Amino acid sequence: MNAELLPYLRGLREKPGATPRQKVISEIMSGVERTRIDTDRNFLDVLDRVHAISAEAVDSTHVFTLSQVYEGLLLKMGEKGNDGGQFFTPREVIRVVVRAIDPKTGETVYDPGCGTGGFLAQAYEHMAGPNHSKIASPDQLEALKRRTFYGREKDNTIYPIALANLVLHDIDEPHVWHGNTLTGQETYGGLFQDAPALFDVILMNPPFGGKEGKEAQTRFPYKTGATQVLFLQHVIDTLKRGGRCGIVLDEGVLFRTNETAFVQTKRKLLDECDLWCILSLPAGAFVNAGAGVKTNLLFFTKGQPTERIWYYDLSDVKVGKKSPLTLEKFEEFFRLLPTRGDGEHSWTVERKEIDARGYDLKAVNPHASRDEDTRTPEELLDIIEAKGREVADAVAELRKLL
Repeated sequence: MNAELLPYLRGLREKPGATPRQKVISEIMSGVERTRIDTDRNFLDVLDRVHAISAEAVDSTHVFTLSQVYEGLLLKMGEKGNDGGQFFTPREVIRVVVRAIDPKTGETVYDPGCGTGGFLAQAYEHMAGPNHSKIASPDQLEALKRRTFYGREKDNTIYPIALANLVLHDIDEPHVWHGNTLTGQETYGGLFQDAPALFDVILMNPPFGGKEGKEAQTRFPYKTGATQVLFLQHVIDTLKRGGRCGIVLDEGVLFRTNETAFVQTKRKLLDECDLWCILSLPAGAFVNAGAGVKTNLLFFTKGQPTERIWYYDLSDVKVGKKSPLTLEKFEEFFRLLPTRGDGEHSWTVERKEIDARGYDLKAVNPHASRDEDTRTPEELLDIIEAKGREVADAVAELRKLL
């Protein structure tokens, strides 16, 4: 196993005329140096289970079950305190993004920072439908499995995990480039050969609070060390005219107007794309993935400038470890989305208003009730003075007991 089989599998990509499937297997095994089976009994048990598997026995339900088991392992990686948290986007958030963007068979789907491949896997399930019910022909299914899904991931550990996850989700040829998207530094590009330069659909969650050096910044017109801002520029540039994007961005990107690159990038977004929706997520949306940062979902289409933005606010939803964000919380959002109607949690902002406030895109719900403190400064000082006397009296009483 360790001396012969694993080295053979890792070296498949170097074989003359290696097939796409051989390259995928090679990359999945690239991080496996040796087996973790520690006893003869465990080894025999594994052999018995593998021997029982046949092509006839592995139906779509079985593969889906395996993918669900794998998703469970990824979820554990994403819990707070584990390194996997930065690569794992809550699946409820992914499902909302995919449903809102609604990728169709025949379109290419791209995630330039794909992590464990969650957006691409969910897009496949959405496009194929239950038991491939949305597939019209064998050729269409072949295109979906082999010529639809593209991604990039730089982390050496997460890259093979993403490939395994996508294969288990029935994507026969996941075209995932191994390297740094922002610097262009390639580790392995064998699975990304013949990838298109522009894509129909882009789905992604760039890292929160990441910092990039000058090597990455030189590739972009608006220079900044903020990873998510550079990714936003990359997304706009790699989206086809008429293409659609759903992206997760932290709140800081939306409201910061004191750094030139932030303002320039948001202006580029509004000038080149129709930013038709911003969905403000609860503060705890990513708490189970190890991050407490406030986030938003941005949806836009490239080709026409933004005239107005429809906002939907879920900020008042309480989310925590024991009360996770569920799809039921988005029912009204999806009901109002087709007409982008106004309501208690939704409103529309015109482009001229956004320009006037310096491209501050933060969601501020005009319908939300706000508790206003109407006390005068004199009244507040009187309260402070009274509390001070209470403290002094309590200290005096304590001193009597000494």
